[in-house]
Amino acid sequence: MKAGMNIIAATFVAVLVLLGATIFTVDQRQSAIVFQLGEIREVIEEPGLYFKLPLIQNVRYFDRRILTLDNPEPERFITSEKKNVLVDSFTKWRIVDPKLYYISVAGDEGRAKTRLSQTVNAGLREEFGKRTVHDVVSGERNKVMEQMREKADLDARKIGVQIVDVRVKRVELPSDVSDSVYRRMDAERKRVANELRSEGFAEAEKIRADADKQREVIVAEAYRDAQKMKGEGDARATAIYAQAFESHAEFYAFYRSLEAYRNSFRGKSDVIVVEPGSDFFKYMKSMGRSGDKAGK
Repeated sequence: MKAGMNIIAATFVAVLVLLGATIFTVDQRQSAIVFQLGEIREVIEEPGLYFKLPLIQNVRYFDRRILTLDNPEPERFITSEKKNVLVDSFTKWRIVDPKLYYISVAGDEGRAKTRLSQTVNAGLREEFGKRTVHDVVSGERNKVMEQMREKADLDARKIGVQIVDVRVKRVELPSDVSDSVYRRMDAERKRVANELRSEGFAEAEKIRADADKQREVIVAEAYRDAQKMKGEGDARATAIYAQAFESHAEFYAFYRSLEAYRNSFRGKSDVIVVEPGSDFFKYMKSMGRSGDKAGK
């Protein structure tokens, strides 16, 4: 009885091992190639449960997801201006034909990356050689990447791979070239700044000269108007004086003589020397005769 149980258990284990060696699954993220005695028997691209002949057939899996090829160091390329630039790029790719991929690179991802890296670098070198630094930095950067993707994809299809995208992350000048470029840019900026300062100084001088000219014109016109108004006032005052003098000539002659006397003898020590018969004492004499007559 015990021996029978052992046989049954052994048989069950043998069946499980046989089933394990016969059944395999393919994940939705994978493709599989079934080999029979080293030759490709079947390519499986749909996920599910499958069977194979144990000991005779074996299965190899390939990743169907998008993979990344990222260069560890920037590559040095030469533009149409014969200037060196450092280009940092990466490539997105995936396996679309597992059978061709296996035949071309023996299913080795490292060999596939080497082939793709050579293709992408050669294409970028060609595209950069047709363009200037400005074009590859900003002007036609997207165009370069799209053309590079198309060219690289054509070559990648030969090994069962699709190039999904090629991207240039960074384009910069080597350090030795960057220093000279920065110095030239600095000198150019200083030259432009000096030109702007000179133009600003010239414009400021022009504005000052124009302001001085306008000030002189305004002052001259104001002085002219003031003199005109003063002349008109003097003429009007003279006319008024003349009219008043004509209407009361004797009174205004007497008044003006009194003004002259007052202005001549402002201080007690003031002295004036004139002839006794001078008209300056006309009204003093007349006042003296009037007083004599009144005393008599």
